[in-house]
Amino acid sequence: MPVFDSPSFKDHEQVVFCNDAATGLRAIIAVHSTALGPAAGGCRFWDYSRNHMQAPVDVAVSRSEQDAVYDVLRLSRGMSYKNALAGLRLGGGKAVIIGDPKKIGTPELMRAFGRQIQRLGGTYYTAEDVGISPAMLAHAAETTDYVSGLEGGAYGKGDPSPSTALGIYAGLKAAVKHRLGKDSVAGITVAVQGAGHVGQHLINYLRNSGANIIVTDIVESNIQAVLDTGPAEVVAPEAIHGMACDVFSPCALGGGLNARTLPEIKASIIAGAANNQLETEGVQDEELRQKGILYCPDYVINAGGIISLESEIYKEKPNPDAIQEKLLQIGDTLTNIFVRSDREARSTGRVANEMAEEIIRAAVPSDNS
Repeated sequence: MPVFDSPSFKDHEQVVFCNDAATGLRAIIAVHSTALGPAAGGCRFWDYSRNHMQAPVDVAVSRSEQDAVYDVLRLSRGMSYKNALAGLRLGGGKAVIIGDPKKIGTPELMRAFGRQIQRLGGTYYTAEDVGISPAMLAHAAETTDYVSGLEGGAYGKGDPSPSTALGIYAGLKAAVKHRLGKDSVAGITVAVQGAGHVGQHLINYLRNSGANIIVTDIVESNIQAVLDTGPAEVVAPEAIHGMACDVFSPCALGGGLNARTLPEIKASIIAGAANNQLETEGVQDEELRQKGILYCPDYVINAGGIISLESEIYKEKPNPDAIQEKLLQIGDTLTNIFVRSDREARSTGRVANEMAEEIIRAAVPSDNS
């Protein structure tokens, strides 16, 4: 697979392939940019042999390995853009560990992963993502100083999921106001795909504000947790894209908006927590614009988690008021993107990318300075 020429590789500073035979660790750490500060982004622990992404094919490399590279590059670049548009003192990076965390996610493997991060000397800070628990992060922290999102400690804020959900709620409200002309979400219908930690918090915000909820998840206990806290219409995973609703909120894994599912979307707004929601960036966001569907770029609307972790990375006491102010500003940032997209007749994804790149370029000293 051509990495250097891949659009996903664009402007990456460093990509590190990690191997530890004793524990079975196979990981990739991607550092996209450190222009604004140390690269920060979570670690995804995933069995890519079960993946549905469509990375370019190279017969010399397994499909799962290609998908892992494709995933980490897109996620890392997205973190740079996310942190830039959120106004953080952080660059962008990401890590993936290849394999099933339930089978190989041992404390020894996480310590080996920590040693790999430590070798980068603070260039990259890791955190929780799909497949990684706070307890697993704690094992990694035994061998590296560069972990954020830990429970307890002098600077830790704990689980970032509530912050992520609040930022999505603020962004979703901004989209509803821009597209539907409504000042609240009362009475609107939101179809939520994925009811994990973030999805459940988001559903509670929405229900408490009077929204109607349609939900799906492949984990029955997640569905039950939603129903235990209030009403929701439950549908099968394969049906969620086609539900009649005002907002479709993808809160599961990436790549769910693709050539098969996009024609099924009946919502006028897409606003959710998942990373890399579009299978083909730059094509499908324009397709959504032409169909009159307002797309909230994923790395803008789901920035709440990293916003809540910035102070921990800088070893500062968390300031809840300042954090909440930045979370609510996600709605303002999205409104600016929507307005510019309308004015220039270009997709929200392209506009957001350019806005983030402008911020990053401004932070990089010129050769003549």
